Amino acid sequence: MSMIEACDYLILGGGSSGCVLAARLSEDPTRKVVLVEAGPDISEADVPADIASSYPGRAFLNPHFIWPQLTGLMGLGSRNAEPKRIPRRYEQARVMGGGSAINAMAANRGAPSDYDEWAALGLSGWSWEEVLPFFRKIESDRDFDGPLHGKTGPLPVRRAKVKDRTPFIAAACEVLQRQGHAVREDQNGVWEDGIFPVAIASADDGGRVPVSLAFLTREVRARPNLIILSQSSAQRLVLKDKRVTGAQIATPAGLQLIDARETIVTCGAIHTPALLMRSGIGPSVDLARAGVQTLVASPGVGRNLMEHPSLALSAFLKPHARLHEATRHQIQACLRFSSQLGDCPQGDMHMAIVAKSAWHHVGQRLATLFVWVNKPYSRGQVSLRSHDPSAEPDVDFRLLSDERDRQRLADGIRLAAKVFADSSMRAVTGHAFPAAFSDRVRKISTPSPMNAFQTALFGIMLDLAGPLRNRLIHDVITRGVTLDALLADERMMDSFLTQAAGGVWHASGTCRMGPMSDPLSVCDSAGRVLGVEGLRIADASIMPTIPCANTNMPTIMIAERISDLIARGA
Repeated sequence: MSMIEACDYLILGGGSSGCVLAARLSEDPTRKVVLVEAGPDISEADVPADIASSYPGRAFLNPHFIWPQLTGLMGLGSRNAEPKRIPRRYEQARVMGGGSAINAMAANRGAPSDYDEWAALGLSGWSWEEVLPFFRKIESDRDFDGPLHGKTGPLPVRRAKVKDRTPFIAAACEVLQRQGHAVREDQNGVWEDGIFPVAIASADDGGRVPVSLAFLTREVRARPNLIILSQSSAQRLVLKDKRVTGAQIATPAGLQLIDARETIVTCGAIHTPALLMRSGIGPSVDLARAGVQTLVASPGVGRNLMEHPSLALSAFLKPHARLHEATRHQIQACLRFSSQLGDCPQGDMHMAIVAKSAWHHVGQRLATLFVWVNKPYSRGQVSLRSHDPSAEPDVDFRLLSDERDRQRLADGIRLAAKVFADSSMRAVTGHAFPAAFSDRVRKISTPSPMNAFQTALFGIMLDLAGPLRNRLIHDVITRGVTLDALLADERMMDSFLTQAAGGVWHASGTCRMGPMSDPLSVCDSAGRVLGVEGLRIADASIMPTIPCANTNMPTIMIAERISDLIARGA
């Protein structure tokens, strides 16, 4: 093992939050910053075509940019039966820029009440009024001015234009409007229900702007006090007398030990708790089971795993209603709505209106209404499987384990079915069917020449099938499950939901911030790990509750705020 020069800040993980921290902390030329990323680097000089495209359907399935062996358990099985639970692939970025390099580019923030809830849990500095300046600092909004929007930040934010909507998107929005949903203009404006143009982080030409480009610009990368190590992964943290003094890093040149005054973990809500547990920080019983000595007992590490439970309905698109441009963003509008169930907050449900369901020829022929629970109550867990750094942790989301989540997702699917059932939709689509993102679908959706060939053949078959098309869809795609049957039989709907529901790639909460009085708190309100010196976390894992939003912008906000706290000596 070799030793490289010590640094002031060692940032482990080059995702959305890690890139922000590296850029902000290296603004001080007297502080040496090292950023470590397990995947390849992405800079202005070498952006792969899949990542540069505004259509994300290829990048997030490209094995070069994700953790290839990561899986997770999703549902719980039906209440009426307990089928074997099979882990599914769970796509998480393994590339500089993290999720921002492969995700849907969504640039929404969540509800003000999300952050006021954090403050109410005892986290000073995290109320909506206090985090709004950091959201504004992130962005350069191309469409709106005013106190809710930033104009000078590194990340451009714009909305899909109504005039550019495909016939399917336009028709679905018109149906929702007739069904009583208001038309709104700004997804990041006043928090209210309605039909919105989707806010995305994209360049003036419509292309993707990952944080590795927006924050780690050529000028930032040229700073002599910033070192970026790509294709390098953190094996474990180094602890001495309950103080983290750095980390052991696997680099292309071999193992290196990097000493640091402060280590900041930004590996995401799955790999951050795994790194802590491999290093001896976590629940003692779980660590012992994995053969790891407990150095700092922290029972909350890996607990509180959150996701947005999701399911979708799709329908065959008539040729004139399809999105033909290969690189155009496929989600042009969305619906925010309230379940009005119990004490669930306003805007606790979300429906993305999707013009193209995958990159291939079959996906181009399918429109989708993608429904998720925007404020879930179910909680899962990340557990250490082995002390071996190459072994992925066990991930159990326990989606729909809370009855409120199950009921709301079912109601959301019924709402989507009502949209597809409107007679006006027959001009653009065929009959709707339930669509689950199973491992079978993942396999055929992985970009490859063979998959492109096979889906092209099946796409032609769908076009030519005529009156046999529905039979072909149900035999090949849904394996016999029909929407009519689900809507008619509550037990069948329940069984399908609990077996087919997935997430939205919004894992969060596994090292949550909280007061010291809570034994499951892992960090304080500044991201400092409780019971350990020299260690901080600044990613989605510290969220105590999940926002009503895609989690990329909230994660970037977390990094902005914690980098500001560090700069001010907090």
